[in-house]
Amino acid sequence: MISRRNIRIKVMQLIYALETGKEVYEKKDPVQSLQKQFDNSRNLFAYLLYFLAEVARYAETDARIRSLKNLPSSEDLVVNTKIAGNELLQKILDNVSLRKVFKNNPPGFEDTRERVKKIYGDLMVSDLYRQYIQRPARNRNDEKGIVQFIFTDLMLPNEDFTAHIEDHFINWDDDAEMMKQLVLNYLNKPGMYDLQDIPGEEKWKFAKDLLTAVLQKKEYVTDLIKPKLINWDADRIALLDMILMQMGVCEFLFFETIPPKVTINEYIDIAKDYSTTQSGQFVNGILDNIHKELISQNKIHKIDFKQKSN
Repeated sequence: MISRRNIRIKVMQLIYALETGKEVYEKKDPVQSLQKQFDNSRNLFAYLLYFLAEVARYAETDARIRSLKNLPSSEDLVVNTKIAGNELLQKILDNVSLRKVFKNNPPGFEDTRERVKKIYGDLMVSDLYRQYIQRPARNRNDEKGIVQFIFTDLMLPNEDFTAHIEDHFINWDDDAEMMKQLVLNYLNKPGMYDLQDIPGEEKWKFAKDLLTAVLQKKEYVTDLIKPKLINWDADRIALLDMILMQMGVCEFLFFETIPPKVTINEYIDIAKDYSTTQSGQFVNGILDNIHKELISQNKIHKIDFKQKSN
């Protein structure tokens, strides 16, 4: 579910927090801190799915409230509740692992219902929703399309909603882009992922090993980087750029299954998105230079970082 790019970003963010003293967890156990970050991401992901479902189910609440008015209008008495039975959302809510997450971390906050009501109000007046309820039959494309619309067009662009998320999830700023992709992927294949096991055994091993390699081999890989910083003062280089280069060199040396070209391209893209405007080109040049030198000196043997003495 979570990509290696997501993993790299998580590791980068944690190392940056440790370097700048912003990490609130015990520095003596950075792996535990990384696990907490993934736990926070899982809880945020589960809440977004819960909120989506609550918007759809609010149709029944809205119908009930309107019918109980002292003088309900004809419109109040014929509220369409089709979306409350959206088959895609039902598959999501039936996911056993999601139910376990909800059991351990009950979803919903004091202001959840009010935010759900507002998003539902925006949904009701949208053209796509009117078209959806006018079609009596259900089909897979309609069911998925309306749910995606709620998420991408009504929830994410809504400043009140994002403020609500920021109030309750400190990791929203770091995870927003990843969450968008995860939710959309999940809507395509509901029930295929185990939310109790984020990011999964293989990728969790990659995350732990990458974090540990960079922390343990920081001095060694930095010594490989510094000679390449011609006309650059290593102490004045953007901290994120240095971290990304350290991560890239560790992948060159210690991660057997990852082709160096993939490593370079990944860190170019991350540098462009998370560091300065020149960072992508800078990181590309340094990593490519180091890789060529390591190849020419026959130093790339892709061994386990735990086996390397220096």
